[in-house]
Amino acid sequence: MADLTPATRPHVAIPDLPASVRSGRTLLALDLGTTTGWALHGLDGLIISGTVSFRPGRFDGGGMRYLRFTNWLAELDRLSGPIASIWFEEVRRHAATDAAHVYGGLMATLTAWAELRGVPYEGVPVGTIKRHATGKGNADKAAMIAAARARGFSPADDNEADAIAILFWALETKGGLQ
Repeated sequence: MADLTPATRPHVAIPDLPASVRSGRTLLALDLGTTTGWALHGLDGLIISGTVSFRPGRFDGGGMRYLRFTNWLAELDRLSGPIASIWFEEVRRHAATDAAHVYGGLMATLTAWAELRGVPYEGVPVGTIKRHATGKGNADKAAMIAAARARGFSPADDNEADAIAILFWALETKGGLQ
């Protein structure tokens, strides 16, 4: 069974955000995958981030990763919520079939979880996230990690860096409205 704590390796930062962004609402950003990157803007204005693995165990059935993901979301909501809104990286093309299947299953699980709880969610195109974080819509993994570090974070990998970038995009554009 997966560890249901909010992160395997959380990072905390207090960004220099305007008061209008410190909304007192819990906002979640996700980079969905076997190793899912996440960033959470808490009720107190703090931002924490990390990664969590949904790699199946040796004796797991095909749906166990999605059950673990559901349980992880519920635990995150319980510990830091209620989650007010969710943004996730919207991937339109995968290089590998397995990655596409995992992404689709996680996205279906996420959207069903959010619908059941009345939590609004939105996918953000990869190019939009990269352009906002680095100025280049086709930035590589190293550039995304560097952009997260420039904001005061120390991401474990590109998954966490992408989640941080998604969260800042959502905060700074008011979810794409600006």
